[in-house]
Order: sequence, then structure tokens, then C-alpha cells
Amino acid sequence: MQQTALLLSATPIYAGILGLVYLFLSFRVVSRRKSLQQALGDGGDKELLRRQRVHGNFAEYVPLVLILILMCELQGAPLLLVHALGLAFTIGRISHAYGVSQPKEPLVFRMSGMMLTFATLTISAVTGIVLAVV
Repeated sequence: MQQTALLLSATPIYAGILGLVYLFLSFRVVSRRKSLQQALGDGGDKELLRRQRVHGNFAEYVPLVLILILMCELQGAPLLLVHALGLAFTIGRISHAYGVSQPKEPLVFRMSGMMLTFATLTISAVTGIVLAVV
């Protein structure tokens, strides 16, 4: 029996990059927990709480948006659009993580990160619907 490989050229790039960012954010939480000897919760440590929320927010958005971008690619969306979505989303997530990680939290990074995230979420969702029904 011959197997046919499905070749995806765009989404795996962004999934891989975002996977590495997730690993980095995970290590930041673990290292803070280790230094505080805090296995569960945040123990009232604002820095640990901040790191947990950066990690959690990343984990909340990345899977859904990657699936939506993947669906666009699988449905034959123009490769340029898929790359634009992947790049915008990746930049948005990194920008947001950086902004929220800072003690003084420069709003420009947090806001631009969320704007790129919401834009990518909206465009990929609508594109997926349109490609499915047209």
C-alpha cells in the first residue's frame, strides 16, 4: 500500500516557531517556581503570576489560531495569505508575551500583540468559512 504525504509548506514553520516560544515561556515559569520553591500556585509572588499569565495567554490563543491557519492552507488559500497570517500571528504573540513580561508593561507591545492576534483570528476564521462554502 502506497502512502501519500500531505505537503504543507507554511503552517509547520509557524507552528514550530510558536512551539519553541512556548517552550521558552514554560522554562521561565519553571525557573521562577524553582527559585521560589513554589510547586503550585503563585505563592503571592507577582513575578511568578506574571510569568504564569504570559504562558497561559499564549497557550489559550496559539492552538486555535494555528488550527484556523492550517484549515486555510488545507483549503487552498493563497500561500501568501497563509504566510501573512502566520507571520502576523507569530509577531503578535511574541510582542504580547514581551510586553506583559515587563514589570512596567509597555502597553504598545501588549496592545499591538493583541491587535495582531485578534486580526489573525478573525481573518483566518472568516477565510476558512468562505473557502468552505464557496
